Amino acid sequence: MNAIPVVILAGGQGTRLAEHTESIPKPMVPVGNRPILWHIMKIFSSYGFRRFILCLGYKGECIKDYFLRYRMFNSDFTVDLGQPQALEIHSSNLSEDWRVTMVDTGQTAMTGSRVKRIAKYIDTDQFLLTYGDGVADVDIAKLLAFHRRHGKLASVTGVSPPSRFGEITAKADRVIRFGEKPVLDSRLINGGFFVFRREALKYFTAGDGCVLEQAPLRKLAAAGQLRVFRHRGFWQCMDTMRDLAMLEKIWKSGNPPWKVWQG
Repeated sequence: MNAIPVVILAGGQGTRLAEHTESIPKPMVPVGNRPILWHIMKIFSSYGFRRFILCLGYKGECIKDYFLRYRMFNSDFTVDLGQPQALEIHSSNLSEDWRVTMVDTGQTAMTGSRVKRIAKYIDTDQFLLTYGDGVADVDIAKLLAFHRRHGKLASVTGVSPPSRFGEITAKADRVIRFGEKPVLDSRLINGGFFVFRREALKYFTAGDGCVLEQAPLRKLAAAGQLRVFRHRGFWQCMDTMRDLAMLEKIWKSGNPPWKVWQG
């Protein structure tokens, strides 16, 4: 097991997925028959990262319950109702050997605040960080190697997402080329999948209003302490029902790009 922990921001409400998130938190919205949080954790564990710190907030008890019952959900077992403590596991489909720390970081805290509030659980010089609603085929080993080479405090993965609309290339009123949903190579957006040195936590504050993408990252950039790891492969967030439907369709295709694990 790699000692470096993976911090996952799993406290958001996901209002644009209200059809699901009225009853469960956004990271628990399923893709296939598994929460998207599980998919994200499988990506990291396929590279040997099996220590996770989950920053919980909205309906965090659902995530706690999922992991408390995880072994039973993935096993055949017998329970003796006359002896409530007697549980006999017959066979298990459990392939994960994850160590999962679940931390209540508040109902209204912003992303940076949540990170600051789990600082006491970071016991290594470096840690990984990502959002609880996006998947990618990012090579985590290469990301970490990139971070170690440049020696700065933080690395962010930059992605070039496809446009939501078809692109028309025209001359006067003549269409020269029509391309469906081109990749916008000319710009990068924050794709999550960060690496930080623990020292970077001094740029975060614990008050509810600290937004990761604002003061912490902007100050790190201004200090010359932030570098971008360019990812040209697959990346997709799950912000809307449209995004969820897309991920579901890709998963059902049998060859989802983010499935970098075996089995």
